Amino acid sequence: MVQASPFYRKANEDASAHLQQFLELCNTFTIRGVCEDAIHLGLFPFSLLGRAKQWFYASCSEINTWDKYLAAFLAKFFPLGNTNTLRGRILSFQQATTESIPEVWKRLQEYILACPHHGMDNWLILQNFYNGLTPTARGHVDAAAGGAFFYFTIDAATN
Repeated sequence: MVQASPFYRKANEDASAHLQQFLELCNTFTIRGVCEDAIHLGLFPFSLLGRAKQWFYASCSEINTWDKYLAAFLAKFFPLGNTNTLRGRILSFQQATTESIPEVWKRLQEYILACPHHGMDNWLILQNFYNGLTPTARGHVDAAAGGAFFYFTIDAATN
């Protein structure tokens, strides 16, 4: 199943989308006694072909954790311009006048999923979300929070 949609390093391929699909597949199972990182590292080379697979094996001696592979893979195969564009969308996020709060939240989540290596703290993303809401929507969010939205922790605010 991991090999169903391999990443080759072709110009039209999206490294971020490949990782999302790979992680989605890996999250469908667990192996007792085996950590998630080991599963990811063990299966990831099977999702690669060609130069991408060569890069993986050439990096083995330097990179030994899943988080490091994830960062290195995205740095290598996800163009910096795309990352900057997607970060910009998250940072300058604005609610459209016709969007409901759930719709605008869903759109922000799509931006975040498109750029999992955005490097921004959750508090900053949440602050940009709130500040990007219309004044009316901010009032609804504050009312639903039982006061000022920013008095909540990140976990409480996102639930």
